[in-house]
Amino acid sequence: MKRKSVKKNYIYNMLYQLVLIVTPIITTPYIARKLGSTGNGIYGFTVSIVTYFILFGSLGTALYGQREIAYNQNDKQKRSNVFWEILTLRIITMSISTVAFYIIFCTSGQYSIYYKILLLEILANMLDISWFYQGMEDFKKTVIRNFIVKIISIVFIFIFIKSPDDLNKYLFIYTLSTLFGSLTLWIGIWKYVFKPKKLNIKTHLPLIISLFIPQVAIQIYTVLDKTMIGAITNNMNEVGYYDQAQKVVKLLLTIVTAIGTVMLPRISACYAEGDKKAINVYMKKTFSFTFMIAIPLMFGIIAVSSNFCPLFFGPGYDKVPTIMNMLSIIIIIISLASITGTQYLLPLNRQKEYTISVIIGAITNVILNFILINYCKSYGAAIATVIAELSVTSTQFYFVRKDFDLKEIFKSSFNYIISAIVMMMICIFIDKVMIGRMTVIITQITVGIITYFGVLFVLKDNFLMDILNENIIKKLKRNNN
Repeated sequence: MKRKSVKKNYIYNMLYQLVLIVTPIITTPYIARKLGSTGNGIYGFTVSIVTYFILFGSLGTALYGQREIAYNQNDKQKRSNVFWEILTLRIITMSISTVAFYIIFCTSGQYSIYYKILLLEILANMLDISWFYQGMEDFKKTVIRNFIVKIISIVFIFIFIKSPDDLNKYLFIYTLSTLFGSLTLWIGIWKYVFKPKKLNIKTHLPLIISLFIPQVAIQIYTVLDKTMIGAITNNMNEVGYYDQAQKVVKLLLTIVTAIGTVMLPRISACYAEGDKKAINVYMKKTFSFTFMIAIPLMFGIIAVSSNFCPLFFGPGYDKVPTIMNMLSIIIIIISLASITGTQYLLPLNRQKEYTISVIIGAITNVILNFILINYCKSYGAAIATVIAELSVTSTQFYFVRKDFDLKEIFKSSFNYIISAIVMMMICIFIDKVMIGRMTVIITQITVGIITYFGVLFVLKDNFLMDILNENIIKKLKRNNN
């Protein structure tokens, strides 16, 4: 089977991830004002609860399925068997999780009406087969269909959400759009797989469970923070502050980490073929790309947050700029972990090392959340998140220290740090001399991008020069032909 372009798949996957996250970002200024910090806090808290049941219901099937499909890209019979076996197991376990969620949260309680609506979110995840298309390196299909669904949901939000009393409507729109997006992915599936015959689910269980453990750990230090803020402080405003700040940071983070999802099936395929040279080439390029994008995003958040947050969220979110600045460093930290973990350790079947790293992060996060949220509330959760993510990345770098020249890797980030600092200083200067928040932000972003890449060009950064030279050469060849 002819391999898809890594560049195109990265763009498609980045768009796919952005589609999943951008919808709440586009609607956030509107929702923040209509639902208020309390409504947004209830939303973030209840969604964090249902996330645990989705996690336990899906086990590690999505990540495992993506990798196994990638291993069998060229064998339709094998990938058909893998698809139906994993899907059957996923439906069984998600059904059990649905029943448990209903009994515990939907029969009574302050937020039971919201939890009943969120049952649709579990169903949507049960039927989600995006992992199959990602394993096949066919990212275009998921992007187009989800983009259409999300556009419709945005329209519905602006039509139906008018006051804090519309939180239930907001949850309906959120869950139904996810469900519809999952259903559309089933159109055309028979092009890729045969009808199921004999299924052997048991063969997958040991490996799925081995991947499930790190998935649980990851959710602990990526979702538990909101749950713990609500439980410890009993203040949904604090949950709302943290949730809104995290949304913006996670959106920008998606731009960088999308490459990891694309490279997992590619490196898995290379590993199955024994092509170690190709793996090293892909890894080196990904580190350079990550530094080039992640570093300026972090410094950019720090430069614009004071103007961006009041304009974007409106009044009542005074804590959000500080939380955003604190969380901005995870853009770099998580991006690096995405390379060493998702892109390298998992495709090479080094799951034990990956699992150890995320368990360390989970334990760190829980301990620090208990200590810091009591004293610093949402600020404490942000500090705990940064330290937990740093512990994960540091552990993974320890495990791959013999595979890569870490000094050389971090040395390659020097140009990007210098360029980003210059960019940030100029953006801060713009904030001091100009008036009007919208004007300042637009000017900061425009001038910041030009400054950043301009300084990289002056420094003759190798990765940037390679990109420019490659594109120029291709253009010249096309013109000569």
